[in-house]
Parts: sequence; structure tokens; C-alpha cells
Amino acid sequence: MKSIAIGVPVLLVLMAVAPAADGADWPQFRGPAGAATTDDAKVPLAWSDSKNVKWKIPLPGPGSSSPIVFADRVFVTCYSGYGVEASNPGSLAKLQRHLICVDRNSGKTLWSKTVDATLPEDELRGYLSQHGYASSTPVTDGKRVFVLFGKTGVMAFDFDGNKLWQKSVGTESSNRRWGSAASPILYKDMVIVNASEESQSIRAMKQETGEEVWRAEASSLELSYGTPLLVDLPGGRKELVLGVPYEVWGLDPDTGKLTWYAETALDGNIVPSPVASGGIVVIFGGYRNTGAVAVEAGGKGDVTKTRVLWTSKDASYVPSPVVRDGKLYWVSDMAIAFCAELETGKTIFSERLPRTGGGSFGGKPCYASVVRAGERFYSVSRTAGTFVWAVKDGYEQLAHNRLESDQSDFNGSPAIADGQIFLRSNRFLYCIESP
Repeated sequence: MKSIAIGVPVLLVLMAVAPAADGADWPQFRGPAGAATTDDAKVPLAWSDSKNVKWKIPLPGPGSSSPIVFADRVFVTCYSGYGVEASNPGSLAKLQRHLICVDRNSGKTLWSKTVDATLPEDELRGYLSQHGYASSTPVTDGKRVFVLFGKTGVMAFDFDGNKLWQKSVGTESSNRRWGSAASPILYKDMVIVNASEESQSIRAMKQETGEEVWRAEASSLELSYGTPLLVDLPGGRKELVLGVPYEVWGLDPDTGKLTWYAETALDGNIVPSPVASGGIVVIFGGYRNTGAVAVEAGGKGDVTKTRVLWTSKDASYVPSPVVRDGKLYWVSDMAIAFCAELETGKTIFSERLPRTGGGSFGGKPCYASVVRAGERFYSVSRTAGTFVWAVKDGYEQLAHNRLESDQSDFNGSPAIADGQIFLRSNRFLYCIESP
């Protein structure tokens, strides 16, 4: 590996920045454009078991995926039959995944589809026991819902719950055997999947039929668990950005061809998803050498010496950051809130989340990514509730909300739409709304 100099001068590039959501829909992991941001300021500040819970429904099993919202529908995935209890996982042959469609106004389950697992699957052990077998968030175009169920493949359903197609993206396992984590995204008439765990590949398939359009394969994709990001370039072009161990890649989303790459010091397990703003792409990740790297988008070939803008040791192992007004905000997996300058990587503040509302942290306290709604950040911890803090240059906690009747893990990132926030735990799906 080549060493990366810190503090390369920033090249200002006029590029489109993904607009904030208007509050209507949350159609994929981390919302519109994968930016985890909305200008919807009507989301409740505080809630509890007896306050601002519009509805709560039991789920058929646990999962670490996030809910998505389109119009009056909420979709979420779960698993059952195997691995629900780590101490008594049961028979792997009984593993099933579920896609649930819920009416967002009433909380009524409109339909639920159950899919038997393609075997053999990875056994419940190591970090797989922490996130389970339903960690990929669905994505929708408003007519169809697409899900990645690991070795069982990619599936498409219509809004009435009819299965349209099912395609395998591989049945391999990484050397960690931790199962799938990346979520599918949509581009033009394609659904794009990071199938690093299943086949060390990225694949694009036609949304209508599941027919493969292109496939990019590389052994270095192993241990890349992040969801790819579409980045806007001048002239209306886009590129597909993904972090892999020791590198960041920019691909042509129409063909899957590698356009540029930058070497990094981030070793295995690249879990967080990329973020981008103003032509700057930021990647978090790494295992023993966790950190962050910023790269100027739109390059050609090896851009390690020409477009790497900065590196930093302040980052996170699992949660992804969000950009607001030229600053990066995130909560690390160890429950530390950070703010840093986007152009330089300079840390503005870091503060451990104060548990003013009780609860306890254990292991890795946070898997969910922070979400911005208006001038507030919402960060869901696994066992200590949701922390709400102000969008500013110093940490100011506004609320600490706990649903004390639910002692299961909250691993999914929240979804926000029309003043409502949707939370999922290993037991329930919640709709939080002010009266």
C-alpha cells in the first residue's frame, strides 16, 4: 500500500448536490439519493410508550434492515425460523425471509410474503449473530419493491405483493461468513446490487425482468458491505461510488466499467455507505485501521496522488455520515457524535451521547446511521433509545427517547416521511407522529 498524504488542497468543482427530500417518500436505504436527509421539520422531537406512538405492530421476526416508505405504504424485511435466539438457533433448514407491506395510516398489515432460504446459508456465529439474516433494506420505484435476500437472491414484488421475478446473484460466502448487508439501489431502468458477499461482484439487472445488464467482478470486493452511491457529475452524468478494502472506486453505472480508483489505508470490513456533496466523496470504514478518506469525484484512472483530499482517523465502523452545510455529522458505532469539515476533514467536535433518558450501552452501541430532519439529527442506538440533537457546530442534545416496553435491539436506521418517523426493532415496527 502507498501512504496517503493528509491535507491535499481541495479543488473546488461545480457539481450538483443531491437535494433534500421534501418529506413525501423515503424509498431506499437512507432515503432519497441515499443522503439520509430531509427538510421535513414536522417530525416529533420526543416520544415514549405513551406519547406520540401512532401505531406499533409486531413483526414476524428480527432484522437489521431499515423501513422504507412510498405514498401510503411502508415496507420492511425480517427473518424467522432460524437464528432468532443466539443461544438456541434451531435448524438452518427452516430459515425464512419476510417482506411486509403496512398501511402507513392505520398500521394494518396489507400483505406479508415469506421466502424460504436457498441453502446452504452461513451459520449463526460471529458478527452474523449481531445483525442476522435480513440486513439489506428494500428499494422501490413506486410500482415495484426490490429486495436482496442474500444467497436466496434478488426479488421483485408489485405493490399487491405478487412476485414478479427472482434472480440469484451468487451463493458464495466471504472469509468472515457474516452474510449480506448492502442494500439495492435504482438507476434508470436498472436495480444495482453490491453482491460482494454472494459472488464478489456488483450487478445491474433490469427492473422489469431481472435480466442482467452488466456485472463487475473483483476479488477485492470481498468484505465490502456498504451500499453503493450514485454521485452527480457535471453535464448530468453520474458515477457509482463504492468503498472496498484499501480502495475507493468510481464506476460507470451504465456499464459497470471502472472509471477511477484511489488507494486508501482502510483495511477490511468497509461497512458504512459513501456520502457525497459538492463533488467530494467521503468513505468511512476499516477494521483494525478504521478511518475516513475524501476523494474528488469525476477522475480517471489512479487518482490516489491527484484527487485524494484528506484522510482522518475520526470515523465509524458501521454507521454512515450525513452532510449538512459543508460539514459531516455522524454517530460512531461506539455512540460518539462527531462533526467535521467536509473540505478538510478537520474535526469540529466529538462527544459521547449522554444517556439523559436512561438505558445502557453495550458491545457496539450503534448500528443505525444518523438522519437529518430539518434542523435536528436523529440517531437510533441499539439498546439505549433514540438521541435527538441540534444541527450546529457544538453538540446540543434536544431529547433522548426510549420505548421501554421493547427491550430488543434497534439496528435499522429510521425512515422519515410527512412528519412521521418509522422505527424498527427486532420485535416491532413503529410509526411516531405528533397528534
